[in-house]
Amino acid sequence: MPATAGAIGDLFEAARPGLLELFGAAITLLIGWAAAKARQKWGIDIEARHREALHSALMNAARLALANQLTGDKAVTMILDYARQSVPDAIGSLRPSIGVLDDLARSKLEQVTGEKTGPAVDALAVALKRAGVA
Repeated sequence: MPATAGAIGDLFEAARPGLLELFGAAITLLIGWAAAKARQKWGIDIEARHREALHSALMNAARLALANQLTGDKAVTMILDYARQSVPDAIGSLRPSIGVLDDLARSKLEQVTGEKTGPAVDALAVALKRAGVA
């Protein structure tokens, strides 16, 4: 039996460099996988923060445009200028096309306008219904 134990020890000694290499490769793969997962998660979180910042800036600018009684292209231009000054990092990171930014600005302007006029339209509809017109 002692001869067998010696043979196993010799075999282990001969295999040790290869096992260490294999162990090192496995650790390297594990670290690489963990780093990729972390980049993916944090990248998504960062993108979400940029998106939220852009939408918030566009909404604030739309409210400002409405408060300044701007409409149409003048309002959209003001909204886009405000967003470019307010959240340049978000725009730089997300890289939306000018068409997408324009559409977002118009959408936010419509949303803000609806918030302002919605209650008045609802009250008018109720009054017309009471009067028997609607």
